[in-house]
Amino acid sequence: MPRSLKPLDIGIQIPYHFRCPISLELMRDPVTVCTGQTYDRTSIESWVSTGNNNNNNTTTCPVTRAPLSDFTLIPNHTLRRLIQEWCVANRSNGVERIPTPKQPADPTSVRALLSQASAASGTHVSVTSRAAALRRLRGFARDSEKNRVLIAGNNGKEILIGILFSDESPHELVSESLALLVMFPMKELDQCVAIVSDPNRVGFLTRLLFDSSVETRVNSAALIEMVLTGSKGTVTTNSESILEGVIDILRNPLTSHPRRALKIGVKALFALCLEKNTRCIAVSAGAPEILIDRLAADFERCDTERALATVELLCREAEGCAAFGEHALTVPLLVKLILRVSDRATEYAAGALLAICTAEERWRDEAVAAGVVVKLLLMVQSECTERAKRKGQKLLKLLRDSWPDYSFANSDGFGCSEVVPF
Repeated sequence: MPRSLKPLDIGIQIPYHFRCPISLELMRDPVTVCTGQTYDRTSIESWVSTGNNNNNNTTTCPVTRAPLSDFTLIPNHTLRRLIQEWCVANRSNGVERIPTPKQPADPTSVRALLSQASAASGTHVSVTSRAAALRRLRGFARDSEKNRVLIAGNNGKEILIGILFSDESPHELVSESLALLVMFPMKELDQCVAIVSDPNRVGFLTRLLFDSSVETRVNSAALIEMVLTGSKGTVTTNSESILEGVIDILRNPLTSHPRRALKIGVKALFALCLEKNTRCIAVSAGAPEILIDRLAADFERCDTERALATVELLCREAEGCAAFGEHALTVPLLVKLILRVSDRATEYAAGALLAICTAEERWRDEAVAAGVVVKLLLMVQSECTERAKRKGQKLLKLLRDSWPDYSFANSDGFGCSEVVPF
């Protein structure tokens, strides 16, 4: 519940009948059980799922302790509207109006939609109606995790995979089934292996990376990343084309959700570069340039960490070190990111710098001129990871002969000031 709704924060007493008997907090989605008692939906669902049973091993009502013979939860719209009106009336006291909750998908409707989507196109079922069913399912999946669990529990992923890779599926069904499929985690090893080990399926996803729809291209990259991660395998075919498509997404994330495109692009690139054989291909495809350009511009924190991890992986190859070293922004940017984003980012940035500075002396001089010495001294005294400290110590030892006095003065904000230990 938002902090603004807590009595201690707003100095106002929440009416007793607006509170959930389980959580004692303001109800946001009140539902009534078969005993006539009303609870907040999340609280009563948690109560049931954790198995609060009586001596007869029957789930009981929290208030009456009577057995719950029926687990149907009926929305209490009247109480919810009263709660919303109370929130509006007390807005001046810092109370925020609770939004009208979206109701969970009906299991019968979900099964009917999955049946409609998977039916063979013909006289009675058109491609348009099948696509409409997939769009409705996508709407349900977007609404809540519970709906996604419901769809998956009715063989939703198997049905979607069948539609996606069917030779008879027109482009509209391919796009819709792919967009829905990537909303589910791909943790089943057999499903992931069945895709990543099939040259025909890998080839099909590769072609979708160059689809006219940018959304389809992004979703294809998302599925490739998911099956690679889920199978802990490698792509044995089309790796050059896949890398080209993924890097193009990073270069031109021209979608309605560019942040999502960048996130998926860097996740897919990292998953591909975990395989040693693909790293030189990634370097040739332009991965170093686009990674540095994006790191300098618009990655979010978790994406920055993954991008830096990819940089460090590529720097394990001589071609990667050379490509990153020749980019004018690489060394100063890596120095800047040390102790700037997170412990993981610091570790990966230090690892990449260690590889680059080991390769050529001129890049060691560049790092020292960018102020890396003070950053490293701070890093080895900080609470960052032990791996990061080891990399920092190795890099300090490597740079020892390149330490002119000015290297301290040129470090970010440390000229004419004392270094305060963490």
